[in-house]
Amino acid sequence: MNHTSPPRAWVEVDLEAIAHNLDIARQASPGVALMPVIKAGAYGHGLEPVARRLDTDGAAFFGVANVGEARRLSMAGVRTKPFILGPAFPEEREEMVLNNWGCTISTLEEAQHYQSIAEMFDKSFPVHMALDTGMGREGFLPHQLGEIIGPLQQMKNLIIDGVMSHCSAADEDVSFTQAQIREFTDCVAMLGRHFKLRYRHLAASAGELGYEIPIANMVRPGLLLYGVAPMASIYDGVLRPTLRLKSRISLVRELPAGHGVAYGRDYITSAPTQVATIGIGYADGWNRRLGGAGTRVFINGHYCPTLGRVTMDQIMADVTAVPDVAPGDTVELIGPHIPVTEVAERAGTITWDIFTGLGPRLPRVYHSH
Repeated sequence: MNHTSPPRAWVEVDLEAIAHNLDIARQASPGVALMPVIKAGAYGHGLEPVARRLDTDGAAFFGVANVGEARRLSMAGVRTKPFILGPAFPEEREEMVLNNWGCTISTLEEAQHYQSIAEMFDKSFPVHMALDTGMGREGFLPHQLGEIIGPLQQMKNLIIDGVMSHCSAADEDVSFTQAQIREFTDCVAMLGRHFKLRYRHLAASAGELGYEIPIANMVRPGLLLYGVAPMASIYDGVLRPTLRLKSRISLVRELPAGHGVAYGRDYITSAPTQVATIGIGYADGWNRRLGGAGTRVFINGHYCPTLGRVTMDQIMADVTAVPDVAPGDTVELIGPHIPVTEVAERAGTITWDIFTGLGPRLPRVYHSH
């Protein structure tokens, strides 16, 4: 006997929408190289499927978080070179050199280690210098550049192929971001007198959409790939949503007035209420802060308020106004009727958090229209 169980909740991903949004990123920065950022499972959309779809779209690199993600791309047969955006542990660096993966350096100690590995294997290894222009996460501080240029020039197997930094408040603080751009420009001009910098990049999605950075020749689109602009721009109506989150009703019951719903009795029915139990919870990545007033789902053409706290595997919603509602009916939690930005606002968090929080228990279903 063949036993099957339909998924209680799942994610639908539109790969063509992601490719379309990459084209928008290209239009926003004509003539520059692109590093689509697909770290964190392509922001919850699925690392390998997204990489395979974008692999022939002319990106210079795919931005990933760590060696594990770079390795997964290699194993998946992806041809676009991964670029590891964060620092690597010493024991990971030999694999990086042997595979010629892109990476940054933030200290002379890192540079010396990469140099020694490259020399041991008689290879030239290109790296990008990271500059800390205000993010405080990685990179050389601008005042350190004068003392490190000489030692870097002596490392004959290490190629300073690029320079990068990161805007820390592009969608929040215009004046500080403009100061970052000026400092980055000055640093690149200084380094350019000593190294052939093939790539110069500062802007992620907000930086790309909101600022002019003439000295940069590469951008790193992240959130905008997934259909959301982190700040207002002329492209607001052109980006396509890339993800839908759906679930199913598992049970419908009528609860009497005065009955509690979910843990803590935060919600008490004020009248007889049709309550649907829905098969998704915080173990799936449905943020626990989405419990309480204001959160809604979309069922059979109707918006339905959720009731009580989010539990591990289930949530509840008031379906009193939905005619003929029944177990098995589909529930939209993120989609054309409930944008991810609304969900993030209700949870008191950011869109990145909602996307990347969607857990592995949710099957991904891919569409290419």
